[in-house]
Amino acid sequence: MAGFRNGRGRDNRPPQQQPQQAPYGYNAAPPPHPQQQWQQPPQGHQQQAYGEPEYFGDPYGRQGHQQHAAAANNPGHTQMFSVDDPYGQGGPYAQAGPAPAPVPTGPRLPWKQLLSGIVLRPADTFLQMRDYAVWGPALIVTFLYGLLAIFGFEKAREEALNATISSTIPYVLMTALGFVLGGLILGAVTHTLARQLGGDGSWQPTVGLSMLIMSLTDAPRLVFALFLGGENGLVQVLGWATWLAAGALFTVMVSRSHDLPWPKALGASAIQLVALLSLIKLGTL
Repeated sequence: MAGFRNGRGRDNRPPQQQPQQAPYGYNAAPPPHPQQQWQQPPQGHQQQAYGEPEYFGDPYGRQGHQQHAAAANNPGHTQMFSVDDPYGQGGPYAQAGPAPAPVPTGPRLPWKQLLSGIVLRPADTFLQMRDYAVWGPALIVTFLYGLLAIFGFEKAREEALNATISSTIPYVLMTALGFVLGGLILGAVTHTLARQLGGDGSWQPTVGLSMLIMSLTDAPRLVFALFLGGENGLVQVLGWATWLAAGALFTVMVSRSHDLPWPKALGASAIQLVALLSLIKLGTL
């Protein structure tokens, strides 16, 4: 009884000490697991650890790769490696701040070359001027066109000629300002539709060039309408022909300014074309 009370008769072996953790940087052997018995894998097949890739066609296997990596990290066996940058310049977020402005495709054209280029070489002109604002020529040409546009309609011309000069001048000036304002609104609509369809152009060149196209393409019809009247057959034919020419120029301009295919460019300028047809070409202004 005394032996049992003093702990005699039990297992007098000293208590098992906990394994001490190896210092950092040294590989310590894992604690034994006597309750787990690993089955030897069959010959010719390598056991793949969880979360580690299997080395196919490698004569050295996973163990050989681990030994090679351990040897490469030892002093005197530094392993050289490089990190590839698929974006260049240190990645897409390396440069802080806004994106750089697009490089213009050519120098700014003077107003004479700009006006003649819209008629003679529209594709090259629109591509070269896609990054430049053309407010000066656009506002001046549209305002002058609006001063004469009122005399291209039968009723408006009769009212302007029969009225006094003091009342005709404000009427003509208001009509010219109305054409300028209408050109700005229609050009903004065309630019907005082009951006909605995937375009990347700036709004200032788009609006300014659209105003120039609207005024220049209707100039031949307006010249004959001043002398023959807006209801003359020749004037009507010229109106339809110049409207088709305006549609072609609008399509080329939006395509070059916004990098869009011609169907999308034509769709972006559709509202402006319909407005010009109903207000100017058909004489419903």
